[in-house]
Amino acid sequence: MILNQETARKVAESLLQIKAIKLQPTDPFTWASGWKSPIYCDNRLTLSYPLIRNYIRSEMAKQIEQQFGKPDVIAGVATGAIALGVLVAEEMGLPFVYVRSKAKEHGKQNQVEGVLEPNQRVVVIEDLISTGGSSLSAVEALRESGAKVLGMMGIFTYDFDISKNNFTDANIELVTLSDYPSLLEQAASTGYITDAETTLLENWRETPDSWGR
Repeated sequence: MILNQETARKVAESLLQIKAIKLQPTDPFTWASGWKSPIYCDNRLTLSYPLIRNYIRSEMAKQIEQQFGKPDVIAGVATGAIALGVLVAEEMGLPFVYVRSKAKEHGKQNQVEGVLEPNQRVVVIEDLISTGGSSLSAVEALRESGAKVLGMMGIFTYDFDISKNNFTDANIELVTLSDYPSLLEQAASTGYITDAETTLLENWRETPDSWGR
């Protein structure tokens, strides 16, 4: 879900400008999953640009309160959303925890790191949502720790149908600052991509697992 179209446009523009998102419809990337993709996204680059970083932080804090109210705790998904989650927690004056991809194999064997009390209300921070698998694994870990997860806030989502279905099945509301349709609209309007490239990029999102083969 996008709450503010102007924010979605501005974030998409920023991600393109700093090359956090690269669009190469005629020279696709290969993801770890083996999928051929005309887009590559690394939102961790936003941390190196103070103006963009601060805008994302303030917009996330604002939209979290708008959509979920003020939670008790902010949680970041390791590793890409740890720094982002800390920024948002600082902006909102809230405690912060982060969630590992799996429990540690030594020490306390924690998966959730930080202080989290039973029944505390948590909003989860992500930098990027693709299928939603790793994001929702973090939600499950928080729930198993006794947290009440209000929802998830992210920078960007590819807006895949499989992702939407996964979040619906997990009963988790996802809000992102920007998304794939907003990105294509911004890229096309500024001449970053041609009409033909826009069509290729739109087709990819419909069948990402078989596109380009």
